[in-house]
Amino acid sequence: MSDMLLTAYNGAILGPIAKVLGWVMNGIYALMSMIGIENVGLSIIIFTIVIYAILFPLTYKQQKFSKLSQKMQPELNAVREKYGNRKDQEAMMAMNEETQRIYQKYGVSPMGSCVQMLIQMPLLFALYRVFYNIPAYIGSVRDSFYTISGNETFHGLVGGIMNTDGFVKKVSDLMTKFNVVTSSGLNIKNVADTLNGASGKDLANYITDIVYKLPSTAWDKSVDGSIFQQFPSLTDQINSTMHDMNHFNYFLGLNISDTPWAIIKSSMEGHAWLLVILAVLIPVLSYITQVINIKLMPTAATAGGENDQVA
Repeated sequence: MSDMLLTAYNGAILGPIAKVLGWVMNGIYALMSMIGIENVGLSIIIFTIVIYAILFPLTYKQQKFSKLSQKMQPELNAVREKYGNRKDQEAMMAMNEETQRIYQKYGVSPMGSCVQMLIQMPLLFALYRVFYNIPAYIGSVRDSFYTISGNETFHGLVGGIMNTDGFVKKVSDLMTKFNVVTSSGLNIKNVADTLNGASGKDLANYITDIVYKLPSTAWDKSVDGSIFQQFPSLTDQINSTMHDMNHFNYFLGLNISDTPWAIIKSSMEGHAWLLVILAVLIPVLSYITQVINIKLMPTAATAGGENDQVA
């Protein structure tokens, strides 16, 4: 696997997890490439299935805890009613002991699914970091933007941009024109200072992040301020990178780097109504899946008392 980009997420907790997941993602992409399928969207789907398969034992335990919690709830309520409003230490200790015996009887912990949730959440958040900055984790995608020869010479589109006079302003103008914000924290307010203060591979990584985040309209020769107009001398490199991106970055006709709103606007301008429908379905399906996930999350029917250990 090629070296991770500087701009890979480097958080103290999620950073290492994201790097491991990125290594797996890169491996899946490499295996698919061996059979002639180079597509980031399909790789993400397969990767997501793999992750959820790995997490299935935890999910199963959560669901099991939910069912058992509902089953033992009458017994827990009976214990609460038995001790009523008694607040003395002896009563509290006795109630806790009886409650613990009920949990032991059903073979579950009072913490229930909390431990499983604490394991799953960092994985899912780190997974988002990987998906948000694909070039930082998939080496062959990064290579479509730049490569480095032995003498630290940068080649490809990013190398050409770095060798263009006034490239910092041109890149800044692209970010401003197309409202680009990168996963490495670059925005129109700090991009100039950041690029001026970077060099070598660090600079190449920042430019790669920016170029990858450009919407599809930024790659259209007819659009004012497009990358073709900002860097007219790099037409061959831009076309080559576009060819690669069209190969790995499009899924079901949609550029996965584009936001749904950007796809809707550009598709409506081009009267591509099918793409408009697909773009609208993205947030709709996302909402539906979130609702389903919430419905499936394990919950315990509790009485809600202040001594309720499940709560």
